[in-house]
Amino acid sequence: MAQINGTHVKEFILMGLTNQQELKMPLFVVFLSIYLFTVVGNLGLILVIRTDSRLNTPMYFFLSNLAFVDFCYSSVITPKMLGNFLYKQNVISFNACAAQLGCFLSFMVSECLLLASMAYDRYVAICNPLLYMVVMSPGICIQLVAVPYSYSFLMALFHTILTFRLSYCHSNIINHFYCDDMPLLRLTCSDTHSKQLWIFACAGITFISSVLIVFVSYVFIISATLRMRSAEGRRKAFSTCGSHMLAVTIFYGTLIFMYLQPSSNHSLDTDKMASVFYTVIIPMLNPLIYSLRNKEVKDALKKVTEKLLGIYTL
Repeated sequence: MAQINGTHVKEFILMGLTNQQELKMPLFVVFLSIYLFTVVGNLGLILVIRTDSRLNTPMYFFLSNLAFVDFCYSSVITPKMLGNFLYKQNVISFNACAAQLGCFLSFMVSECLLLASMAYDRYVAICNPLLYMVVMSPGICIQLVAVPYSYSFLMALFHTILTFRLSYCHSNIINHFYCDDMPLLRLTCSDTHSKQLWIFACAGITFISSVLIVFVSYVFIISATLRMRSAEGRRKAFSTCGSHMLAVTIFYGTLIFMYLQPSSNHSLDTDKMASVFYTVIIPMLNPLIYSLRNKEVKDALKKVTEKLLGIYTL
């Protein structure tokens, strides 16, 4: 497959997670189970939030959008990854590879910025509770969701165009389980210096700005919480923020490890393991993090479950 002329590349071959045949079927079962749990968990969370009037608040509006992004995020990557375990060669067309990269980048950046919007929402709720419904009006909430979606789409489009305007002449075998920038750049015979600079700059600006918003928000949140005289108030404040902080730490920590390290330190095998975590595991964990630690969501889920059981027992 070596020395392929860039103008004749019509498809790529995804190597997947492993070449060991004895591991492929057990891994297929594991990741299929994770994906089904992710779909049910995130769509179920959206359904619960939409059907329970008690959850008609800005916090749950952001949470439902996060669940939607997680569902899309996982669905862009996991089905094709499952094919790696079933087929001898998992082929993806040139255009499909570009579409997968664009969607992946768009949802990844959307999640990053939505977590920042959620941190701002928690800051207003705890530091300015009397003005919460005024500051976090429906119009402001829509803007705090629309801006991440719009920015992430434009940035993903920009990077996808840059990547797929390169000439691919070394090989068409991608050492990954999905189309990502770093393994694709290993295949090109074009100069990738400017592209790598754009990756580093855009990733750095996006992550640093969103992390800064989260950090500043939580400095004020912790300060306001410690000044509360009521132990119950402090407990409730830390409880509502704990789930978000856990999700932020896991997501940002993994992405910083992946994208903000020098290219000389990049090992594609290490990147594969990190990629599994934030493309497959995190979308499954988020519904658990936000539902198991949230009494309102658990009560709403119990109510919906009882209604469904009542319908089926009639």
